Amino acid sequence: MNQRNWIFYVTLLVVFGMLWGCADEQVEGDIDPDSMQARADEMLSKENRPGKVYFEQACGACHNGAVKKAPHRDMLGLMTPEAIFGTLNTGVMQQEAQNLSQSEKIAVAEYLAGADFGAAQLDVPMCLEGEGFQPDLAAQVAHWGMQPTNQRQISARSAGIEPADWGRLKPKWAVKFPGANRVRSQPTMAGGLIFVGSHSGRVYALDAGSGCQVWSFAASGEVRTGIVVASADTAADVSHVFFGDVLGNVYGLQAHSGELVWRIRADDHPNATITATPALHQGTLFIPVSALEVSLAIDPTYACCTFRGSILAVEAGSGKTLWRTYTIDQVATHQSLNASGTPMMGPSGAVVWNTPSVDAKRGQIYFGTGENMSSPATLTSDALFALDMQTGKVNWTFQATANDAWNVACDTQTPDSCPVENGPDYDFGGPTILVRSSQHGDLVVAGQKSGFVHAIAPETGALVWQTQVGRGGIQGGIHFGMAAAGERLFVPISDMADGRSYPFPDRPGMHALDLNTGTLLWSTLHEDQCLGRAFCHPGISQVPTVVGDVVVAGAMDGWVRAYDKVNGDVVWSLDTTKAYTTNTAEEARGGSLGGAAGPVAGAGTVLISSGYGIYNHMPGNLLLALALD
Repeated sequence: MNQRNWIFYVTLLVVFGMLWGCADEQVEGDIDPDSMQARADEMLSKENRPGKVYFEQACGACHNGAVKKAPHRDMLGLMTPEAIFGTLNTGVMQQEAQNLSQSEKIAVAEYLAGADFGAAQLDVPMCLEGEGFQPDLAAQVAHWGMQPTNQRQISARSAGIEPADWGRLKPKWAVKFPGANRVRSQPTMAGGLIFVGSHSGRVYALDAGSGCQVWSFAASGEVRTGIVVASADTAADVSHVFFGDVLGNVYGLQAHSGELVWRIRADDHPNATITATPALHQGTLFIPVSALEVSLAIDPTYACCTFRGSILAVEAGSGKTLWRTYTIDQVATHQSLNASGTPMMGPSGAVVWNTPSVDAKRGQIYFGTGENMSSPATLTSDALFALDMQTGKVNWTFQATANDAWNVACDTQTPDSCPVENGPDYDFGGPTILVRSSQHGDLVVAGQKSGFVHAIAPETGALVWQTQVGRGGIQGGIHFGMAAAGERLFVPISDMADGRSYPFPDRPGMHALDLNTGTLLWSTLHEDQCLGRAFCHPGISQVPTVVGDVVVAGAMDGWVRAYDKVNGDVVWSLDTTKAYTTNTAEEARGGSLGGAAGPVAGAGTVLISSGYGIYNHMPGNLLLALALD
């Protein structure tokens, strides 16, 4: 099979609900053609599953696109069959599925997911009496980026780990999440508890000492965001936690019990999703809204595309909307007909799949956008935004890459819906970071999938400096973010192969820049240690974290490494793909480390999330707690 054929088969998987090409991480890369042929054949037989009939009877009227607010059928395919069954049996779709038998619900779940129910898996064990406790959440509340500025710094004192301690870290406990083949939600440590989401859609509050379950809550779909914790003085009269799911829902729960306080859908579009963790500031939750519509363009009969990214601001205590700002002013309208005669809509895209950074001094939030999904290209795709946090007014924008309109159809044998711009797909995937430099004062810095880092003046949006660190590509360049400490910026580079040619060389590994000038201070390039393992790559897609004097990041080869922040030397490493014994006495293994689930540390414990079985990365299912021996 030639390259174009196997790319075509891979992208077909998206149409049938496979997890290979969302708006925030496109389908490309060094995929084994024979493996993808088998997967494609399997998915093409999905329509013959008996559950299709029951789905059309009970669910199709809403989820085939007729009801705007209902997640599209292909979105539901992003869930595991076990999670879909739970939603039908005891979750939010219980009433709609009341006329289906248990076996029919299972058949619907298997049809939508395109997979059979797996073997029964043990849930995270409940804490025994006396193990769990009622924490003082105000004592230690962690933002996803460790600070509202998204610098991702944890002091050695807060972490409880000095530089010489890393070699003494040993496994303390391990968790294997039921119904999962990936771990994409960064854990949040607060008041002796660990809050984390899962592939199955269940959110857990775990005891930090043992990993046992204090409570859990079943969301409607996979929770890949981090969990935001608010103490009682910032959200009504009780402590809350907040998060979003893959179907575009956002939740507020009571932190001590997991009881639902409020639930909203962040956007009415059927392909809306929440990729990144919301940001919380003084009782307002700033929610980045993305979509998975870019993948549907592979179908030449799909009228691509109508979604536009936004930031939604809500009251943290109630979920009440305060304001919404779209990244594209105008609503999509008919633009042309594609080669199949299907109406093409636009403008669209400029989705937001990164956590905003908060500038309390200026009353602004900052974030980046992705590419346009259809023509015409706009001035706000691949751009950085500054919004007034009280009103949502756009104070300035900075566009890093112009004319980047692209969708999955562009690299297939059915490019009917590819925009005329056929752009490079150079999103801002990682969050903006607000930093302080001695030469320029405050700067907003952001890394792009092009491999470039941009430093922007926060008052005006003017470019201060710009440096190319990596080769760039569909999956990075700089994929899920960077970290900063002092006047140094730490830049992970993925540079995963994507079938394209580039003039800049591959530079997978960790790099450090001077925040004043953008000058490269050091580079630690990774050698390929994959030894032929499928979906294994040496680059870093995961967001890093500065812990004391080291920078900690996981790579797509399954290793997590700590780099000396002064010279880049690797001072500690751990293979997360080997077997670890869980608190259910099972064996768990990690895989590629990717996404926004970066390392966190506190009170002498380091938490590593490993397993990114999606978009051509190694699957895995491991939340590992490390502590001093």
